[in-house]
Amino acid sequence: MTLERVIEDIQPIDAEWLEKAKERTAQLVMPTRALGRIHDIGERLCAIYKTLKPSIHRKAFLVMAGDHGVVDEGVSAYPQVITGEMVRAFLKGGAGINILAGLIDAEVRVVDMGIIPRLDPDSLENGDRLLVRKVAEGTENMVKGPAMTRENAKTAILTGFLLASDLFKEGVEILGTGDMGIGNTTPSAAIGTVITGKSLAEMVGRGTGVDDQGLMRKKDAIRRAIEINQPDPGDGVDVLSKVGGFEMGGIAGCILAGACHRRPVVIDGFISTAGALIANALCPAVKDYLFAGHCSEEPGHRIMLNYLRLNPILDLGMRLGEGTGGALAMGIIEGAARISREMLTFEEAGVTTAN
Repeated sequence: MTLERVIEDIQPIDAEWLEKAKERTAQLVMPTRALGRIHDIGERLCAIYKTLKPSIHRKAFLVMAGDHGVVDEGVSAYPQVITGEMVRAFLKGGAGINILAGLIDAEVRVVDMGIIPRLDPDSLENGDRLLVRKVAEGTENMVKGPAMTRENAKTAILTGFLLASDLFKEGVEILGTGDMGIGNTTPSAAIGTVITGKSLAEMVGRGTGVDDQGLMRKKDAIRRAIEINQPDPGDGVDVLSKVGGFEMGGIAGCILAGACHRRPVVIDGFISTAGALIANALCPAVKDYLFAGHCSEEPGHRIMLNYLRLNPILDLGMRLGEGTGGALAMGIIEGAARISREMLTFEEAGVTTAN
């Protein structure tokens, strides 16, 4: 399996099925489109699954974890050791994504895409939920050169693709993306700046909560990384390799897998959407299969979503990551599927329609 072959296999959603879904919505026993965007979501699910009775039962999240060499530039308010510690917290079931995924009965698996510590699943509590697919022990410092090699960037994307594909083959019907990696809003902002063409002032936020000096260091690090590496915005692999992270590559692969297997993917916040920008640069048709779970407090997130023409389902001032916004939104998406599948038409309900 090559990245080029994956991209060749992706097709846009079927416009005919989308029209069929809209025709059924017009017949549902309610005033015309009275549930607003719920209908838009449900209709797109119908087109993705190619059925007027979409069903979402089995749900899963892949939380991609990676460390970042750019942390050496003082861009994070927290030490890098927390990445590995949070991976252990995910496995224990006590992190935000575990709690919110539990609300919708979604399983959570954590992927070591490239964290610095070497974790042994056999020695950890619930270690069967940890998938070790380490591309390297953290990226290089992108201020001093490429974050990773082009081959490692492709490996990260294909790793995400294969892991998500395995879940779809096991019966997962909808996938959410999550992330963990101290410092990862810095490469995400770099990806956003390069691909959207917006300024650093618009794209770069405080991430984990850096102070004013930390924010200046962060902007300066991204500026220098872009100047030194000159990433090509039209080449998603080039952008990822020069200013990205392993977890963004894994997320991009998950998105490609959703489009390839005709399954919806719910992206979370700033980091997940950076992965979506990479996937979109590789294959714009992936947008048909994407749902934006929420809009993050990180200022550049809305710019990314606007660039992708994705309308966030929620806007709650969240900025945790992990997949938490996607988990909350997934309940709404399931509701949209049930409306499409179970709500009666006027004729089925025996209700007289207006003249």
